[in-house]
Amino acid sequence: VQLQASGGGLVQEGGSLRLSCAASGGTFSSYDMGWFRQAPGKEREFVASIRRSGGYTKYSESAKGRFTISRDNAKNMVYLQMNSLNPEDTAVYYCAGGRDATSWFSKIFDYWGKGTQVTVSS
Repeated sequence: VQLQASGGGLVQEGGSLRLSCAASGGTFSSYDMGWFRQAPGKEREFVASIRRSGGYTKYSESAKGRFTISRDNAKNMVYLQMNSLNPEDTAVYYCAGGRDATSWFSKIFDYWGKGTQVTVSS
């Protein structure tokens, strides 16, 4: 499956962004999906994940209460709504797909798209 993230940009502290990830080349509803991010000089870190059915989600502590992951299997899309952004959220955000039915929980994914840059100014 091929993944392409979009929707990044420059936003002021306290603002919101909605990231989108378009999937192609596979049966989208067969994959758990996730969002990760990597800030300059830091390791890539998990942000959020969603089970293939959409019934279960998982968030990092920093994302809880501010970010919402969702998916539309009819459109082969996964989204990350990000609210109350702060400069620490500045990073390249990547979407990922997992074949295993527990990928959403284990945070182990098989497919990665190119990232989209999110920059939060103070």
